[in-house]
Amino acid sequence: MARSRREFLLSSAALLGAGAGHSRNASAHPPGTDRLPAGSPPAFGTAEGVGPQVSAVTFAEAQELARVTMSLPERAEAASNWRNSMAPLYERRTGPRRVDLEPTLAPYSLCNPVLPGQAPMPRRNRFVRSGRDPGPLPARDVDIAFAPLWKLARWVELRQLESERLTELYLRRIQTWDPQLKCVITVTGDLALAQARQADREIAAGRYRGPLHGIPWGAKDLLDTAGIRTTYGAEPFRSRVPAADAVVVQRLHAAGAVLIAKLSMGALALNDVWFGGQTKNPWLLQEGSGGSSAGPAAATAAALVGFSIGSETEGSIVDPSDRCGVCGLRPTFGRVARTGAMTLCWSLDKLGPIARGVEDTLLVLQAVSGADAGDLSSVPSVLDFDARAGVAGLRVGYFPRWEQEATDVDRHALEQLGSLGLEAVAVDLPDWPYDSLNTILFAEAAAAFEELTLSGRVDEMRMQTPDAWPNTFRQARFLSAVDAVQADRFRRLVAQQMASLFSRVDLLIVPSLRDEMLTIGNFTGYPSLTLRAGFIEVTQARSDWAPDPHRPLPRFHPPRRVPQSVTLVGRLFDEGTLGRVGLALERALNVEDERPREFD
Repeated sequence: MARSRREFLLSSAALLGAGAGHSRNASAHPPGTDRLPAGSPPAFGTAEGVGPQVSAVTFAEAQELARVTMSLPERAEAASNWRNSMAPLYERRTGPRRVDLEPTLAPYSLCNPVLPGQAPMPRRNRFVRSGRDPGPLPARDVDIAFAPLWKLARWVELRQLESERLTELYLRRIQTWDPQLKCVITVTGDLALAQARQADREIAAGRYRGPLHGIPWGAKDLLDTAGIRTTYGAEPFRSRVPAADAVVVQRLHAAGAVLIAKLSMGALALNDVWFGGQTKNPWLLQEGSGGSSAGPAAATAAALVGFSIGSETEGSIVDPSDRCGVCGLRPTFGRVARTGAMTLCWSLDKLGPIARGVEDTLLVLQAVSGADAGDLSSVPSVLDFDARAGVAGLRVGYFPRWEQEATDVDRHALEQLGSLGLEAVAVDLPDWPYDSLNTILFAEAAAAFEELTLSGRVDEMRMQTPDAWPNTFRQARFLSAVDAVQADRFRRLVAQQMASLFSRVDLLIVPSLRDEMLTIGNFTGYPSLTLRAGFIEVTQARSDWAPDPHRPLPRFHPPRRVPQSVTLVGRLFDEGTLGRVGLALERALNVEDERPREFD
């Protein structure tokens, strides 16, 4: 019988003599075997044995985690050379030739939401504001504070409202209301007043920079700010002070916007609990604001800022925007550079605006869009938005099979499409296990915070529940690398399905928190716009956290009235169409002006 390549090499080694080469595996060998001679071909499974001894019993337990089945002989064979074949692969992390990976180092493989053959983006670069008359400046400060960005911008531009007055107004509101909301981590008052005074001087001199000039805004506390702490909402980072501004912060400074506060976020971008407590929903203080852009949504809803910047990996703009009744725009993956922003997931993270109206979000998006060399996934892009253009004839897809879980607010929004001249088109996607894609999220997140996890500092975080990051980061160490690759291939298959769907419609309308679309939209990079569509009544506080029988959520009798949103999902890089349809729908629904009474 012919001998295997391994047997041949091992038996030949004695005849050829021991070599002193140091190629990949030539210097390593299983215990009890001769060293392979210099010049021998490299071979798997011949590294020096490292790590603890394992047995067939080890693999019997491990296969339960991976949900694979191995026979007893197969488990024994796997155990026999694990220390020579697989354990050495951990050397980068466990040493002796350890290589530390800097937090800013991105993976070699990059995510591109545009599939081969797809039109990458609109051809025309155009931005036309609505031109609406903002009316006279209100007499009451509270009415000014709650005004949408487009009105604030006009009043500032016309010099009916000074930036310094507006900034002082919002600073007072932060001081008054943040103790209840817990939505601000750091107030940047001195910087804000200096920027506001500069804006007033420039505008008075005729150097108006555009619609964000002089407008106070708040940054989710994962955007680096030079000399101002950026904490990620997490205990291990609460004293972290970066040396440079994130690119989005730089762009907003250049637009003349006034940074007034670093806003709370669920620790490391999960839900709404940070080291200072739980951020609350201004409409219902007995529940959290949703996350992880908890502070941006709550601060915007309670009129503590003119607008804010949030981030989304898988629902972190959509969710709190829905809960707090504000408007959130999740841009196409790659449109807004993330340089200087905390990384949770390289192939999923997106930065986007949260405001009190649809047009507001487009005004901000225009200022922050664009590629940057520090974010390898960012791409040059154009924005084609004309607030005055019609929407008649556009095709809007909806999912009939989700009808049973829709609310009256969802149905009413769908019914409005016809009156706007939009064509509602029934669509569907395969009934696949889309949650399997989270293999990628969990693996990338655990990689991003590997050092925090392995050092044990993750134990300092406030939330230590089974559904919080500390447990997930530890569990993710046991995800299969094979399954991560298969999830990435599944991701392409899902992207192909979305491309096929968007060949038939111009955009989609979906219930905002429909889990499948949150997952599908984020993993395929499609943009979304979440806008208030009406109000519902709730009998129990809502939460992003798994139910805890030891901490039951408050119940309400009579029920409490809270806002609810719908979400539009658009073609890649077609935020302009989302904005046009969003504006038309916002006007038809006519519910955007109501505000949480407690904060008047």
